[in-house]
This record gives sequence, C-alpha cells and structure tokens, in this order.
Amino acid sequence: MTIVVRTLSDRVFEIVRERIVSGALPETVPIRQDALASELGVSKIPLREALARLEQEGLVAGQANRGYTVRPMSATQADEIYELRLAVEPNAAAYAARHADDRYRAAAVAAFERLEEAAGDDLLDAAARNRAFHAALVAAAGRDLTIDLVQRLSVLAERYVVAHLRPAGRGNRARGEHRALLDAWLARDADAVRAMLSRHLAMTIEDLRSEFAAAAA
Repeated sequence: MTIVVRTLSDRVFEIVRERIVSGALPETVPIRQDALASELGVSKIPLREALARLEQEGLVAGQANRGYTVRPMSATQADEIYELRLAVEPNAAAYAARHADDRYRAAAVAAFERLEEAAGDDLLDAAARNRAFHAALVAAAGRDLTIDLVQRLSVLAERYVVAHLRPAGRGNRARGEHRALLDAWLARDADAVRAMLSRHLAMTIEDLRSEFAAAAA
C-alpha cells in the first residue's frame, strides 16, 4: 500500500492551480498574496512555495518587486503547447501500447473509466481526468522522462482543454475518440494509436485556433 503525504504547500498549489485553470484568478493582474493567503487560511510561506512551483510549470510569471501574475492564454501559446504534444505524445503512446505491462494497462483502463464518469457540467474535473488519461497512455516501465514531459505539457494545456470543452457537443466527440484510442492501445496496435492520437490533438488545436480567431474578430 502506497501512502501519499501531501504537504500544506501541495494543497495550496492545487487550489491556486485550479483557480488559474477556472479563470477565477485574472490574467496579468498581480496576485495579492496577503489577501489570497488570508482567504485560504494559510501563511504566505506555503503560498509562496506554491507560486514558485506554478512558475516552474509555466502558469504564473514572477517579476522583481511585482510578485506573480497569471500568464495569459493566447493562440500562440496554444499552438506551441499542442505542437510539442504532437511531437511527443503519439509516438510515446504507441511505444507504451507495445510495451506497457499489466499494471500500466490496468491503470489506463481505470483512468479512462474515471474520465467516463466525469460530470458533463464540471469542466475543471473533466479536464483533470482528461490529463490523467493522456498521461496513462504514455506510461510504461523505464519511461519516466517521457511521462514527466507529457504531464508538464498536459498541465499547461489544461486551461485550453477547459476552453475547448465549453461548446456543446465537444465532450461527446472527445469521449468517442478516447474510447477508440483506448481500444487500439489495449490491442497493442501502435500504428493506430499513433494516428488516432495525432488526429485527436490536431483537431483540438484546430478548434482552439478557430475560437481565438472568432474572439479577435
């Protein structure tokens, strides 16, 4: 049995990250650390630790004498994130499909089942479960660097996943794509996994580009 010990900084990190993903913390506006720490009922020390981790993950930017601000979402960043995901994830998932042992295969099925159980109106929860499912598809023994890289890109993508899922019908399309992708992965069909995941990610970024273009019009 594995016991996971979560520090106060870990819990604060998760709360603040969720607020960033949901948009509750506005972009480019300095984060009022005193007020936020007071609201969360913590000292500024665990909050600062959490913000430093969020800066490492690329969700906030720190500036001398100005503290931290939430990095703004942009079409340029979305393109960069998804170009990197396309360069890494399809090949990594294809490798895992061939080499994942029973433990990793069971974890992928469990991640998919949790994603299927996500409430349609809770986009934050759905995005988090989506991130866990994508991470499970690249997991295989000895691939720690790949897993870490995919997870970091998935964290950066999470705000965009929430935005992508907002329009009606997107969730249903994603569910069908995930089901087909898992079936191919469990069948160890590496070529199909590579092609399906590439198409899944490419369609997501195309949708996001259209949304950014419409917003700018």
